[in-house]
Amino acid sequence: MKIEILPSARGDLAEGFAFYEKQQRGLGTYFLNSLFADIDSLTIHAGVHHRVLGAYRLLGRVFPFAVYYDVLNDVAKVKAVLDCRRDPKTIEKRLRRIG
Repeated sequence: MKIEILPSARGDLAEGFAFYEKQQRGLGTYFLNSLFADIDSLTIHAGVHHRVLGAYRLLGRVFPFAVYYDVLNDVAKVKAVLDCRRDPKTIEKRLRRIG
């Protein structure tokens, strides 16, 4: 399975990096490394996660983030990487907006 990280998800990762890097130098890099390891696991496990709001949802192992993705033609398309501590209505609106 191949993985494609869509621009919307890249923006989410950049925001998460900036937030954690502001908390402590180097924490943003640790955040990205952790989330990319989670995303890389989709090469083997894509499609086995629960569907939430029309997308598969992979929960991050280290940080409280969820990776939302679709599987099309043997490609896991990551469309959002969102903080699970956000208001659920905000998450729902975001996922509906990006389809």
